[in-house]
Amino acid sequence: MPAPGAPEERRPLLGRRPRAPRRWRRTAAAAVLLVETLERAAFFGISANLVLYLNSASFHWDGQQASRAALVFLGASYLLAPVGGWLADAYLGRYRAVTLSLGLYLVASGLLPATAFGDGRRSFCGEVPVSPLGPACPSPGCTRVSPTPYCAPTLYSGLLLLALAASSVRSNLTSFGADQVMDLGRHASRRFFNWLYWSINVGAVLSLLVVAFIQQNIDFLLGYSIIVGCLGLAFFIFLFATPIFVTKPPTGSQVSSMLKLALQNCCPRLSHRHSARDPQGTQPLPDQRSPQPGPSPQEDMANFQVLVKILPVMVTLVPYWMVYFQMQSTYVLQGLHLRIPNIFPDHPANSSVALRAQRSSYKIPEAWLLLANVVVVLILVPVKDHLLDPLLQRCKLLPSALQKMALGMFFGFASVLVAGGLERERLQYIHRNQTVSQQIGKDVYYAAPLSIWWQIPQYLLIGISEIFASIPGLEFAYSEAPRSMQGAIMGIFFCLSGVGSLLGSSLVALLSLPGGWLYCPKDFGNINNCRMDLYFFLLACIQAATALLFIWIAGRYKRVAQGPTSQSCPSRDRG
Repeated sequence: MPAPGAPEERRPLLGRRPRAPRRWRRTAAAAVLLVETLERAAFFGISANLVLYLNSASFHWDGQQASRAALVFLGASYLLAPVGGWLADAYLGRYRAVTLSLGLYLVASGLLPATAFGDGRRSFCGEVPVSPLGPACPSPGCTRVSPTPYCAPTLYSGLLLLALAASSVRSNLTSFGADQVMDLGRHASRRFFNWLYWSINVGAVLSLLVVAFIQQNIDFLLGYSIIVGCLGLAFFIFLFATPIFVTKPPTGSQVSSMLKLALQNCCPRLSHRHSARDPQGTQPLPDQRSPQPGPSPQEDMANFQVLVKILPVMVTLVPYWMVYFQMQSTYVLQGLHLRIPNIFPDHPANSSVALRAQRSSYKIPEAWLLLANVVVVLILVPVKDHLLDPLLQRCKLLPSALQKMALGMFFGFASVLVAGGLERERLQYIHRNQTVSQQIGKDVYYAAPLSIWWQIPQYLLIGISEIFASIPGLEFAYSEAPRSMQGAIMGIFFCLSGVGSLLGSSLVALLSLPGGWLYCPKDFGNINNCRMDLYFFLLACIQAATALLFIWIAGRYKRVAQGPTSQSCPSRDRG
């Protein structure tokens, strides 16, 4: 029961119907899922071929620079999630936060097609700097210094704005959609999260099948223009569905309260010194909070204890996110140096030379390998929701969310281990100088004569890991959080996944220094003879060690969650 004077929890915009019928709630949830599908299609359209775009002749970024930019974009799109959640909780509300974020998303996405053609590039980035003539290495023992990437300030600024908009949409649209079906019960909310994840992957399929093919084989300008169109349509649908949405007013942020409590627990002397300087701040009485109702000091302390209990579980998922985001960075870089078959095979000799040349120029987009991961999610989510989970529940064998997350870590470990084995095999061909040249878009790559289909197992394994680690992790963050902190903890969950991506980017940057495994001073002609296999094996070791740590922390979490009442309530297992 809400406290007296507390703000209304939800407010339908259809004023004539204070409680909309079930079909309107489902219609509102369907609108949110459609917006999520279009937004994810745009997001994957940006990230899937970003390495190829920056590595193309338009910008001439080397492989490590392009891979690092992709990891920074992916990491920031998750790392900034608490910013959007905090603005929604404190000032805007989720509806306004999503509306403004979609508007920013639409405007910032226009930078990509603007830099995809010559005149636009010169307007935003200036002229391409001319490299000085002369030997790249005047002395035999010198080290080749990579030049500053062309258009880096403009592109990084645009990518960070896109990451801010995407993170705000992610942190608020998820909870906003759950608000629409809250009246239908907890089961409806759980199913909404399953189908939300399914919708995300539908958007990924549309993006990878259509946008990635156009970007790689036809034109980046047309591909990025489709992305702008998807965001414009998502923005229109969200505004059009406004009358049937249920909204929540901003209830204030507990960030300040959490920081004060953390200061009191970690640095009590500093806290007492601050209290002596500000005697009024030492008595946050309920009377002082009456003009703006909010949680009591006891509720703040309880929420802080929940945060301290949940945070170690989510932190140990960070190495898993380091592995997961390789799918859109180093896996892509590895695939560019494997033999990519043509979509149209060789034709009989009586075919015209022009027709054969035209058809053979269409390569299977390297980003299509992501479809292996996406298809696994699209198939397994309905199977898990309708068949596997009910069967295991009837047999009383349904694993807890924490057990599923541990299993997901194992599949992530297997994925990066397989990638390392494939990379070691590829490097053996490179060292024997057994390469094949292939044209991808407007650029020529020298690849090992290994088919790119050998990457399918690592993408399948990372897709299975996503089913067991990401979706249960999302459920865990939402279900274990108090209602007043659901937005904040969801934001922290996404933020920590971004930390994993940025740690992966930092590791790539560190290993790209002279003497590192990814330092390739003789990497001319896109041969990519770096020791990326050792990088993958290092990630596998990190994932294995933290998986063991996660199992230990999860065991302690279950004992603390059950507490002293576990004997009288043996069925209560929050893990």
